[in-house]
Order: sequence, then structure tokens, then C-alpha cells
Amino acid sequence: MSATLQFDTRTVRPIIPPVADTHAVLKYPHPFVAPPRLPHGFSLLDISKDANIRAQATIKDITKDSADFHITSWSDTSLYAATQSVLALAPANLQFSTGEHIRNLYADPKSPASVRVNFDRPFVTPPKVVVFLNSIDLGKGKNWRLRTTATAIDAKGFTLNIETWSDTVLYAAQVAWVAYPEDETHIFSTSVSTSDVRDWDKPQPQQSKAIKFGAGVEFWKNPDVFVALNEIDIDSKANLRVEAHVDNVSQTGLTWHINSWADTVLYLANISIIAFNA
Repeated sequence: MSATLQFDTRTVRPIIPPVADTHAVLKYPHPFVAPPRLPHGFSLLDISKDANIRAQATIKDITKDSADFHITSWSDTSLYAATQSVLALAPANLQFSTGEHIRNLYADPKSPASVRVNFDRPFVTPPKVVVFLNSIDLGKGKNWRLRTTATAIDAKGFTLNIETWSDTVLYAAQVAWVAYPEDETHIFSTSVSTSDVRDWDKPQPQQSKAIKFGAGVEFWKNPDVFVALNEIDIDSKANLRVEAHVDNVSQTGLTWHINSWADTVLYLANISIIAFNA
């Protein structure tokens, strides 16, 4: 059995003053027979524009009942708030393959934007692969543009891409990924975007859209849903503020939301969604 949970820094401290390391020990929605795998990514970020955009989500002291969830910044970055979305996968849930990859241009200025990832256990057919961000380090003063995608998927692996464009300064980014059989009827995944409802050059603070799970997906109850960011394009003249969530979840569909607030200019954001029956 698997589950979802979230760690929101605002549940343990106020937004101001910002704190470099915010953490809490949280229990899973139900205990596991052994420590679960915990792929995770950001679903909310609120960071000052006055220094580099630095944020990292990590998990420590993983047991079968709970784990210690951390969201950190470093150097002179002011991280006001962040939310870490977590997919807790039972150890025996072997249809899922998971992993992480970091592109660290500090350590290796030639670190490639694309790398090949090989599965520990090959699938019978090319699986579905879902990717999302859990650590970012971007320069200040240039718009914050970052994207991760999975391409060239086959039964043995895929190409993981961590990219930026235009004049954005990328120092490092880390991505988590989840793969599962493409014919699994009780799991749905997709990537949705603000560009599904508006043009990138017509920014607005709130956008949402109702989607259907479609043919081939069968849920016997309202599914659990995991949501995390896989792309951002945000103007650097104001703080980086972006948040994603879903509501109206049923056996046939859901409504996604991608929002910014205050004076943030959100050109584009994409999120990964995984819905499943535990």
C-alpha cells in the first residue's frame, strides 16, 4: 500500500523571519512493514528575489512509521515558505521504480543537460515516467527558468533532461523520477501547464482546469493525488512565488490549480500529477 503526504514549512514556523533549515518529523498516513521509498518534490515556493534562488527538499531518519522532512536554503537566500510533496511507496510495491539525479554546475561546469537513466529492473514495455524538481539553485537578477522532462523512454531506461534557456543562470538542480508500467489501470499520471489555459506572455496570478483521467484508468474510490513542479518561468523583478494543488478529486477526474500571488509575474509553470488507489 502507498500514500501521499506533504510537509509545509508554514505548519512549524511563520513566514517571517525566514529560516535556513525547517524540518519536522511526520508520520505517514499509515505505517509500513519496512521503511518506504519517498520520492518528493516542491509544490510551493516563496523565495526572496534579493539573493540567488536556493531551495532543497530532503528526507532523513526514514523509518516504517515516520520520517524527518527538511526544506533548506543556504548562503544569503531568504526562503519564506515551501511545501514538499511526498509519494510514500511501500517496499513491496515493485511496479514503481524511483530515483534522483542532480545537475551540479558548481562541481562540474560541463555537467550535461541530458543523461541516460537505466532502470534497476527493466520493464516489459516502455513505462510511464514522471519527473519533478526537489532542489534548485538559480542566479538572481535574471528570470528564473527551469525545466525537467523525460524523453526517449524504453523498457530499459530513459533520458532525463534538466534544462534552462535564454539568460537564466543555473547553478544546480535536482530531480526525482518515478516510473511504472504503462498498462497499470489504477494509476494515472500527466504533466499539465499554465499554457494549457493561456499564452505564456499573458501572465496572471491564478489558473486552473478540470481534467478527466480518461479511458483505461479505473479507480474504485477517489484516488490519492501527488503534485509537484517540473517547470517554472518567473520574472526576477519580484519574489519567486508559485503554488500548485488539486481539488474536486473524483474517480473520473480532478481540477488542477497553479497560482502566484502579490507582485510575482508567473509566465509559465508545469506540474506533474500522479493519481492512484492505495
